[in-house]
Amino acid sequence: MAFERITEEESLYHHLEEKSVAELLVDINREDQKVALAVEKEIPQIERFVTLLVERMKAGGRLFYIGAGTSGRLGVLDASEVPPTFGAPDSWVIGLIAGGDRALRHPIESAEDDQQQGWKDLSAFRIDAKDSLVGIAASGTTPYVVGALRAARAHGILTASISCNPDSPIAREAEIAIEPIVGPEFVTGSTRMKAGTAQKMVLNMISTAAMIRLGRVKNNRMIHMQLTNQKLIERGSRMLMEELHLDYEQARQVLLLHGSVSEALASYHRQWRLNQ
Repeated sequence: MAFERITEEESLYHHLEEKSVAELLVDINREDQKVALAVEKEIPQIERFVTLLVERMKAGGRLFYIGAGTSGRLGVLDASEVPPTFGAPDSWVIGLIAGGDRALRHPIESAEDDQQQGWKDLSAFRIDAKDSLVGIAASGTTPYVVGALRAARAHGILTASISCNPDSPIAREAEIAIEPIVGPEFVTGSTRMKAGTAQKMVLNMISTAAMIRLGRVKNNRMIHMQLTNQKLIERGSRMLMEELHLDYEQARQVLLLHGSVSEALASYHRQWRLNQ
């Protein structure tokens, strides 16, 4: 089957510069509504990857994201949100972008063309067969990601790809291909829009489902979250109020004493057992 570059197809909308602001926003929103449906079709593939990922992480493996440009930034973003949200070590999920940290704010477009550099960047973290790798590229053609997936799979690493073109080069290199096909972009070729949104949604699903399965959530609460600001301290205090039937000030003091909701609950239950 011939490779289709749907992400590069012409927009379904024309003469955008002649539209009013309201028309532009309505049309963008209309296109965005297609994204969730495209992601929904990929749930079986996402489920397959998360199931295998969790098994490996329970055995000490890590999750790596790798990409270039917008795709790389989305991977780094998702990885950076895992520690404060779930209280997980920052070594559990690692995001890499072609060109390094400078590329997060400044485009380094040529960095994505080196097919060997992706594996070199991963090797700096001593990636091995316990780990898992997600290659992210809207087009599915980025050499930096293609090369990384190829080398990782050859080393026995679990690999998945996220792209928005069917049967793309990165999909062929990955063990599990996740392909939310969102159609042409509102602005032709601007994959920071629907394709980027689809990638972010899939990354949210992967990391959140994995952290829940790894015990980082109780009921629907982020009991391991880091207490990095007053909003999160208040949220944690209210969790303890509900769980332990304390008033707000008592709950806040207990939370600050133990440093997290999970530690406060564990201490409370240990003390309860000793008193029985």
